[in-house]
Amino acid sequence: MPFHRHNSGKMLVILRDGRKLHGVLRSYDQFANLVLEDTVERIHHGDTFAENWHGLFLIRGENVVLLGEIDLDKEDDVPLRQVDYRLLEPYVKQDIEQKKQRDDAKSKVLYDKKGFCKEGGEGDGY
Repeated sequence: MPFHRHNSGKMLVILRDGRKLHGVLRSYDQFANLVLEDTVERIHHGDTFAENWHGLFLIRGENVVLLGEIDLDKEDDVPLRQVDYRLLEPYVKQDIEQKKQRDDAKSKVLYDKKGFCKEGGEGDGY
């Protein structure tokens, strides 16, 4: 089936790997493959955020966890301060690594003491 054209406002797409993309949804198909225009990847740490420009972005549907329209009136009310992407990126990578270590420790306890299996992988928590 072909892609369906869609003219919408700004959308938020959260991917299985945790990335958050903001862009204008231009088309989609029955597999939830998406085409975003004017796309930026947004990262957060504390009360700051940064954006990395990607432009036109094709997303395979199996990687989409969440798709939602952004209320532009409310977006301006969020008390976050924008900083340069290169300044914020190391802090975000450190946060991701710390979360991975916590999740690994939880998985070990669940496996050792509760009998849960170790199957699964990145993104399977959704």
